[in-house]
Amino acid sequence: MLHRSSLPALALTAALSLTIGTASAFDATKYPDWSGQWLRPAGVGTQWDQTKKAGLTQQAPLIPEYQARLEASIADQASGGQGDDARVSCITAGMPRIMTATRPFELVVLPAITYVYGEGNIPRRIYTDGRSFPKNEEPSYMGYSIGKWVDENADGKYDVLEVETRNFKGPRTYENSGMRLHDDNESVVKERFFLDKANPDLLKIEITTIDHALTRPWTITKTFRRNRNVMWGEYDCAESNNHVQVGKEYYFLSADGYLMPTRKDQPPPDPRYFKTAK
Repeated sequence: MLHRSSLPALALTAALSLTIGTASAFDATKYPDWSGQWLRPAGVGTQWDQTKKAGLTQQAPLIPEYQARLEASIADQASGGQGDDARVSCITAGMPRIMTATRPFELVVLPAITYVYGEGNIPRRIYTDGRSFPKNEEPSYMGYSIGKWVDENADGKYDVLEVETRNFKGPRTYENSGMRLHDDNESVVKERFFLDKANPDLLKIEITTIDHALTRPWTITKTFRRNRNVMWGEYDCAESNNHVQVGKEYYFLSADGYLMPTRKDQPPPDPRYFKTAK
């Protein structure tokens, strides 16, 4: 019989053996090098299609209802409102807008999952273990992402990560113009991640959105540049955010702590739940 004091040592040995076996099964040389920090190219803003200006210039293939909503959103923003862009209240951008990279992001490739870490956002998880979409997963702004590695060159190394994301909740927009995805949240987002063949410090992400607010699938390609001298900052959207939403109206918190209107002739908040001074 084994002495009781030897049991912890045996358990530790077994755990280490399992860890070593798992690590050796993951051959990192088969996967692309996506290390470092990924940022938008210099001069590129947070518009959805990086090659066009935000708003109507995007020429999104919207159905008439959602084209009208976009135009109304832009008009409201021109008069001082926020339109359909709810980001001022610090609601998460969700998918696919999260892949605009308002802040830098990092890609961490593991055997069964690839993480997308962005400053100020919860990690996005792309499962690559062969699973199917769950039937009872709670919808989320980020959705549920399943990926597949592809060896396009047949050289024994993966070149492309293909991803499909479903199971959303909203509201979600593409950019700060307030261009919305459909309220039914039945979007399907397909992506292809790959390095530029001429420059491995450029990451390409081809994104196709299939959504009932669109007349057809909409495909764009985003480019990100690698920073190898990584420095990360801490970003908290709620910190020093002076935008205040009351009901359906957005106000601004002044330096002296009082609410200010954001557009001309904006009505004050409804004080129905407060006792007014006599």
